[in-house]
Amino acid sequence: MQEVNKGKLAFYLIASTLLITFVFYGYQICFTPNILLELEDQPFIIRPGVTFRQVQEDLGNNGFVNDMVSFSFLARLAGYDKAILPGKFLLRRNMTNLQALKVLKTGRHEPVKIIFSYVRLRQELVDKLTKNVGMTPNEFNEALDKFISNNSEGFNKDNILCMFLPNTYEVYFDILPEDLVTKLNAEYKKFWNEDRISKAKSTGLSLIQVSILASIVQAESVKQEEAPVIAGLYLNRLKKKIALQADPTLIYAVGDFTLKRVLNGHKQINSPYNTYKYPGLPPGPINVPQIASIDAVLNYQPNDYYYMCAKEDFSGYHNFAKNLEDHNRNARKYQKALTAEMEKAAQNKKSK
Repeated sequence: MQEVNKGKLAFYLIASTLLITFVFYGYQICFTPNILLELEDQPFIIRPGVTFRQVQEDLGNNGFVNDMVSFSFLARLAGYDKAILPGKFLLRRNMTNLQALKVLKTGRHEPVKIIFSYVRLRQELVDKLTKNVGMTPNEFNEALDKFISNNSEGFNKDNILCMFLPNTYEVYFDILPEDLVTKLNAEYKKFWNEDRISKAKSTGLSLIQVSILASIVQAESVKQEEAPVIAGLYLNRLKKKIALQADPTLIYAVGDFTLKRVLNGHKQINSPYNTYKYPGLPPGPINVPQIASIDAVLNYQPNDYYYMCAKEDFSGYHNFAKNLEDHNRNARKYQKALTAEMEKAAQNKKSK
């Protein structure tokens, strides 16, 4: 009887020790800080299609998890290894495994920011739009092509950049390509309120044409305060069916954005963007115009100008003219000043 009691006692002691050890280890696994120990809060990105093994490697190699064994054990116990959600998740300093898994497993991810400003080409825009989200540029391009094929707003492959308004947008990392296109289209529709639509009608241009003209005005106007004047000048030429003769459109047609001076040879290029050769607006924008440039067209300054030339003081401003004679006079002043400046630069180079 005494031997039995000793056996039971030993069993209870061993069992109690194991239980205490298990409870203690369980407590450590769940409630001891194990994420970003003594580090700052950081976003953790999980891309679509990754495996649990890849998640483990990313967490370990980038210093998110201190003890990977305990994290992995709890993750498998919670079934996270078989239910990985893509997204951008904010993991905080000194989080426990349990807290981190709650964020990762419930899909409580943080919004990401899409930012783009000055863009000339579609691929350049697409690369910026997809930089911080889980889709590839090709996936977004496919969704955009589908939108172009089905939309009833007049967008086509040439003018589609008119739909995009430079700004900062918040979306979730796992947003689908078609949903991102829809969101940006909704922002476009929101921008074109009744007041802007009414002003567009007063110019005689469609909404898309306003944006195309705004892209030209933007490329021409180094000084923003001149933009409404330049817009008024180009509207005058459009109404009179005079070719715009806008150098930025010709540079776009040539495809060399480092080109500083347009020569007569460039003016012979056969392109719908050659506004020396073809009157009217080109088929699409030559950049993604800023909101300020679009509003400059909508709030254009009525004037009698048909010509402009850079000022001879190289201030970035223009001399505007109502007739060709005055314009040629302005052009000669600029050319004279430019020649003098170039000779001065050459003399300085020789003296060094």
